Amino acid sequence: MPLHKGSPHGTEPSEKRRRLALNPFYGEADPVAGMESAPPRHRLPDGPMPPSTAYSLVHDELMLDGNARLNLATFVTTWMEPQAGVLMGECRDKNMIDKDEYPRTAELERRCVAMLADLWNAPDPSTAVGCSTTGSSEACMLSGMALKRRWAARNADRYPATARPNLVMGINVQVCWDKFCNFWEIEPRLVPMEGDRFHLDPQAAADLCDENTIGVVGILGSTFDGSYEPIAELCAALDALQERTGLDIPVHVDGASGAMVAPFLDEDLVWDFRLPRVSSINTSGHKYGLVYPGVGWALWRSPAELPDELVFRVNYLGGDMPTFALNFSRPGAQVVAQYYTFLRLGRDGYRAVQQVSRDVATSLAQQIEKLGDFRLLTRGDQLPVFALTTAPDVEAYDVFDVSRRLREQGWLVPAYTFPANRQDLSVLRVVCRNGFSSDLAELLLEDFRLILPDLRRQPHPLSKDKQAATSFHH
Repeated sequence: MPLHKGSPHGTEPSEKRRRLALNPFYGEADPVAGMESAPPRHRLPDGPMPPSTAYSLVHDELMLDGNARLNLATFVTTWMEPQAGVLMGECRDKNMIDKDEYPRTAELERRCVAMLADLWNAPDPSTAVGCSTTGSSEACMLSGMALKRRWAARNADRYPATARPNLVMGINVQVCWDKFCNFWEIEPRLVPMEGDRFHLDPQAAADLCDENTIGVVGILGSTFDGSYEPIAELCAALDALQERTGLDIPVHVDGASGAMVAPFLDEDLVWDFRLPRVSSINTSGHKYGLVYPGVGWALWRSPAELPDELVFRVNYLGGDMPTFALNFSRPGAQVVAQYYTFLRLGRDGYRAVQQVSRDVATSLAQQIEKLGDFRLLTRGDQLPVFALTTAPDVEAYDVFDVSRRLREQGWLVPAYTFPANRQDLSVLRVVCRNGFSSDLAELLLEDFRLILPDLRRQPHPLSKDKQAATSFHH
């Protein structure tokens, strides 16, 4: 969640101004009474107000938020069927952790884990273990903790006295892996980008491994450009490393997006538990799993990959309940919605939905390329996501100018600079999700055509602080 600070007293509107914040009609029976009850903004009001008044105040302020369907920065689901929304409303008061009180919700979670184990080709889906989480960030934290604890058990004579664990990954990983290394005191070893390679290089990753490496993270669907990292080649490089040195380094696949795309659209791609070196996989149910935020999933190949001491058992809610999570209480609505979506779509339905998103992405990428002002880095043919930058001969504007002008039309298309060793490259990224139709894509393309003549007439790019040009790059 974003980190917020309190507001100084000087920012609180005066009582006279607060009275003007309320439409007199919100006072229902007595319009003037409603105006007299306008609340402060940065401290609790002294007393209550009618629910309709509270609703109207919050509703009016939220109108200034962007339209989620036009947010092409986020990977998170922004549309579900009305029936899913009804189910979620019926389950929002159920605490997921209380499995004794809500056994059917717990059973639906178990079924989702079993379905994912089968989808990801676990050697024995009946013995694979997994859990729901609030999203991929928590799932990655849990998977990283399991890697560290298994490494610590193998190195009990050296850790924690002399050995410092490290984790190898590409510099393109999502920020949750930076958090994991910071919070759990792990040395991050990052493979930089080079040339036209915008994600991890398998041999470079293997070269960074040593006896203190807890694992290597492979990304199935980079947030920077939508490309798949070569998981099978990574495992092969680590197999060769083991043959030379005896080091047995496990792989975790961060499939936040791709683990719900590749099984349906890229069935011949081997990236999952078919590779013996893959010990765990995570995904975001609220991304291409097609569920509103927040739900994620973490699965381990077998109980051997998840140290038992990490699993807590509690009985004060009415039964003996094993739990492995950073959170405790959370609603069961998203897990129920995930099961509904699995049941509703099946493999053929997921394949159809993801194929439409990919087709929209590849078609839109081609049409933007035909405008002549842009160079595509990826084309949306892996994740339904593509990245582009300005063509070499474009000097009047940059991607930050494009992002700013598109925002004026209601679109949120992030612009950002790549990390080492490609800080020279700034890009736009377009995420196509279920609900972003070909009609909406055509409207976006029309707005590209609308803003380009003005941008071409600029004397130079107008962006001053490129790091502050957009607040969203993942």
